Amino acid sequence: MVDTRPTFTVGAFAIIFDEARQVLLCHRRDMDAWNLPGGGLEVGELPDECVVREVREETGLEVAVLRLVGVYGKPGRSELVFSFECRITGGILQDTDESDAAAYFPIQGLPANTLLKHAERIWDAAQNG
Repeated sequence: MVDTRPTFTVGAFAIIFDEARQVLLCHRRDMDAWNLPGGGLEVGELPDECVVREVREETGLEVAVLRLVGVYGKPGRSELVFSFECRITGGILQDTDESDAAAYFPIQGLPANTLLKHAERIWDAAQNG
């Protein structure tokens, strides 16, 4: 018998604002795109644990989750993405194995090659924060 239950991929991404309400983006090593730090959950990991780990891996920063901004789906794909607003608690912003640059950008001045779905999450956080 074939199992027909849906299987979901789950991810978690951080929205980190500085004092001027600019947002932190990472430039991916695997493609020319800017995105929020984050990624997929590991086995047994909760979304808020995932976002803390992923931010550390992609930026060198330690963060604490402030609030859930939203849960997003991807049309045509069985994927759920949690977006959290986070604040920095430690670490040093640096290039990593996953990102070759990280920088803060004004919300109205995101790089042209920012992933659209990430820009949507940034706008949601800014409007509801």
